[in-house]
Amino acid sequence: MALLLRNRGAVLLLMFNILLVFTGIGLVVPVMPTYMRELDLNGSMLGLMVAVFSLAQLLFSPLAGKLSDTFGRKKNIVLGMILFALSEWMFGVVSEPPLLFASRILGGIGAALVMPSIMAYIADVTSDEERATGMGYINAAITTGFIIGPGIGGYLAEFGVRVPFFAAAAAGGLAALITFIILPDSKSQAAKQPRSKESASASGTLAQLLQTYKQPYFLSLLIVLIASFGLSNYETVFGLFVDHKFGFTAKDIAFIITFGSIAGAVVQVTIFGKLLNRFGERAVISASLFVAALFILLTIFVHSFWLIVTVTFILFLSMDILRPAISTQISRMANEQQGFVAGLNSAFTSLGNIIGPIAAGFLFDVNINFPYAAAAIVLLLTLLLSIQAGRREKIALERSPE
Repeated sequence: MALLLRNRGAVLLLMFNILLVFTGIGLVVPVMPTYMRELDLNGSMLGLMVAVFSLAQLLFSPLAGKLSDTFGRKKNIVLGMILFALSEWMFGVVSEPPLLFASRILGGIGAALVMPSIMAYIADVTSDEERATGMGYINAAITTGFIIGPGIGGYLAEFGVRVPFFAAAAAGGLAALITFIILPDSKSQAAKQPRSKESASASGTLAQLLQTYKQPYFLSLLIVLIASFGLSNYETVFGLFVDHKFGFTAKDIAFIITFGSIAGAVVQVTIFGKLLNRFGERAVISASLFVAALFILLTIFVHSFWLIVTVTFILFLSMDILRPAISTQISRMANEQQGFVAGLNSAFTSLGNIIGPIAAGFLFDVNINFPYAAAAIVLLLTLLLSIQAGRREKIALERSPE
């Protein structure tokens, strides 16, 4: 722990910065339905704006990684936070769809610059034994930002629907300034490790992505893709759904999201590990998929505030168990390819996060219930795929020599 303690100030500063950024992201969630209605934009437009953020992040990530190795982590982090702040300010100021899309693209590029650089910085200043602890600190800051952001956003919306966007911009700008002044740059590990041919270019990464069907973890990655499609389908239009169907305010939406996020964080910290040890990843994944599909479907039929709170609470809880369970399972199957498979996991998740919101937005404009019906069906199909993957794994183990 000596190395981590010696760099404690840098780690704490990174935690503070990423907390500000993800609080800023959470700020705007509960006000989006009101904002979209004020600008007379439909569900399709919202879905495309969510998707273009993920697409920009996915496409720019390989270049962002190279920039981080070439120019240093600190410069990447500062630039990414400036772009994030600019994108939030721009989204709050402009009203024309092309400019709104431009702001989302800027935000996606900013996220691509910030997240890998922060993770790489942690890797630079920690030993192999300390790395998991350092990454845990960063993930804790991310989770905390998501928890407190919507609540703050719901409160700030009382002063104007655009105020949360300006607050998010201010948070990003403050984080960039503090980072620029205080954070020491880290020594890149890139020079210490030979770069593989696979990671040398985006085309090499794409070629490996296309070859994943030959790998034993392909079905698990496919589950990641389909599950992220279904979950992002649900999450994209949640605010619009409860706004149109129940007339929920920004504060109502903030309460539901914050309540669910806190519960999910508590479960992850307390009993998640016990669940995996007791039942195994496959059983936990299957149960989570079933519960998520069931309660997404129930969302269509409930009609009161506390019923929707209860249904979404259980749904968010199942999501918060499902995501790390799938990641744990894939990591267990990766063996000596941990870094590469983690990248594939992220790529398949991003693909689902691009396709899901687009589908959700277009379905919402046809019928507000259709996105949730589609998400439930997709997650049930994912459950069947997970069961099939479990059977294949069991057969492979039975055939393997003692």
